[in-house]
Amino acid sequence: MMLITVDGCFLIDRNFKFRRVQMRFPCRYTNEGSADKMHHFTLLDGEMIIDTMPDSQKQERRYLIYDMMAVNQVPVIERPFHERWKMLEREVIEPRNSERQNIYQSRNPNYRYDLEPFRVRRKDFWLLSTVTKVLKEFIPRLSHDADGLIFQGWDDPYVTRTHEGLLKWKYPEMNSVDFLFEVDDDDHQLLYLHERGKKKLMEGHRVSFKDALDPSTYSGKIVECSWDSEARVWVCMRIRTDKSTPNDFNTYKKVMRSINDNITEDVLLNEIYEIICLPMYADRIRIESKAQQHANAARRR
Repeated sequence: MMLITVDGCFLIDRNFKFRRVQMRFPCRYTNEGSADKMHHFTLLDGEMIIDTMPDSQKQERRYLIYDMMAVNQVPVIERPFHERWKMLEREVIEPRNSERQNIYQSRNPNYRYDLEPFRVRRKDFWLLSTVTKVLKEFIPRLSHDADGLIFQGWDDPYVTRTHEGLLKWKYPEMNSVDFLFEVDDDDHQLLYLHERGKKKLMEGHRVSFKDALDPSTYSGKIVECSWDSEARVWVCMRIRTDKSTPNDFNTYKKVMRSINDNITEDVLLNEIYEIICLPMYADRIRIESKAQQHANAARRR
């Protein structure tokens, strides 16, 4: 998460540790407020990704904001997702981009956006009817890794912790579990999950590492693993340096169910095609399109 205050911008990790970063977030200009007013107690949810530029292969950090919980001390978690998503652009992204453009054109800039530790933008969300294009065209062109799709409810409030109603689909090879890997005094390789806040040994499970390093060098670390159904073994994909605890056992059961269900891309697209053919879906899209047209017309006036 990201907490923006007039005293600084703070990144908050999974362990609720705060890290202050030098970032600037001006408020949207209105006739009622000061032109140089900054955000204060705006709370955002997002993810840090690393983009690889296709031409130079240069890597850049980017924070993708996908939700908002509060804006300037006003909670918005009860508002439907589509309102919060639009607010992100209007209240956070547009004022920041506008000020940055003005500063670049100024002869005496009072702030250097280019010296910030990473860039910021709103994460894209697409209508269900565009999933084929997203899978076939958009994801292959991304400059960072993507493991699948998240189907976000248009009218959902913000849900803290695990959102049980959120539907996720991953490419089969990307279905993964985060284990705690340990090597004991007898050189036995052990995999652990969490259950009711305690370590749970996954007896009979083993992991293989793609590199030639001594497995003991990974002892005590969280390893993200995919399942090799032919070899019947977990394969380490990467070390999760951003996590200090493994997945919960219930998460593991859901991942295994997803692996066993084997919902392929073709199956997914066929199901979605049936959904978007339903009259209720077409009616909702038409209503939302009209509302957006009215909003755009009002903004132009």
